[in-house]
Amino acid sequence: MAIVRLKKKRERTLLHRHPWVFSGAVDSVDGEVSAGDVVTVVGTDGTFLGRGYYNERSSIRVRVLEWNENREVDESWWRERITDAIERRSPLVAVERTNAYRLVHAEADGLPGLVVDRYGDYLAVQFLTAGVERVRDVVINVLNESLRPAAIFDRSDDKTREKEGLKPATGLITGTVPDGPVGITENGLKFLVDFNTGQKTGFYLDQRDNRVVAAGYAADRRVLDAFCYTGAFSVYAARAGADTLTLVESSATAVELARKNLELNDAGGEDAELIRGDVFEVLRAFRDDGRRYDMIVLDPPKFARTRVQAEQALRGYKDINMTAMNILEPGGILATFSCSGGVDAVAFTRAVSWAGLDAGRDVQILQKLGQPLDHPVLATFPESEYLKGLVCRVL
Repeated sequence: MAIVRLKKKRERTLLHRHPWVFSGAVDSVDGEVSAGDVVTVVGTDGTFLGRGYYNERSSIRVRVLEWNENREVDESWWRERITDAIERRSPLVAVERTNAYRLVHAEADGLPGLVVDRYGDYLAVQFLTAGVERVRDVVINVLNESLRPAAIFDRSDDKTREKEGLKPATGLITGTVPDGPVGITENGLKFLVDFNTGQKTGFYLDQRDNRVVAAGYAADRRVLDAFCYTGAFSVYAARAGADTLTLVESSATAVELARKNLELNDAGGEDAELIRGDVFEVLRAFRDDGRRYDMIVLDPPKFARTRVQAEQALRGYKDINMTAMNILEPGGILATFSCSGGVDAVAFTRAVSWAGLDAGRDVQILQKLGQPLDHPVLATFPESEYLKGLVCRVL
């Protein structure tokens, strides 16, 4: 096994159990190593710091898997770690009301680069790093043995793979899936999920609890669901008694699924206004036309993957939130979110406050929202806390 030796005074993050070793921290590599090989990381004096997989193509040179010097990262290690992650979810979800949730959450479960989502009888998997790609067969075998899914679908098309020197990979791995979307249950509501074309692994599982919170404000309000994707926030709002619904989304496929999801839940699909278009442009047109809403949900896609992109992302968050505030009635509710890992909660709140200043509106933060229990945050890895949300009253 190759040994990665760190530069002087670069051991601190690993001593604090942050699992990433960046290229700038590496002093030398002793031994032959290929992308995805497991290596031992040591300090300048040779002290053991961790064991993880290596990739010279990535700026994250090593992703640490194991902190115990006496434990080898072999097939039994992977089986144990994956099984533990799955078993930790069992007390979190009432399956009769929710059968779609995350089973493996990458670094937060000690499995960098691996994401596994459950959609009823089906699994969607993402192999995002060279290291986890190397153990693909082991992962699939464990999932089949532990869960007996009807099918496992590959959604390894995230841009992270490009940085790892891997090509995107999608498609059926094992089993069979029906033609078209599959049905899931979330908090007793029904939704259709498309493994082939859907965002992430097909559905925004991480917003499950936040949809419940947002719906609590929706009764008797004219609700605008911006970046609505397949309409989950709108389904919850309609069932909570929203007066009217307007949904805006750029994807034609998502808009059609949103309509079907409203109909599936008797949520007024025939009365809702569904608009396909660029959300920034549509909201500006609403502002110019004098449209007004009592509640707006903003759940945009990721604006920044890294801290380097954060400044540009914050301008985007300020812009879209300011435009939303311009079309909110006084006292209206804004439920606004960021899933950008490069933007922390403090910065996102600051962007919303800037939006209020530029819109000439006072903003009261009523609730701060985050990730559900199946998307845990590792205390030593703040990057795992990617989802931020605010419920605001805009005066």
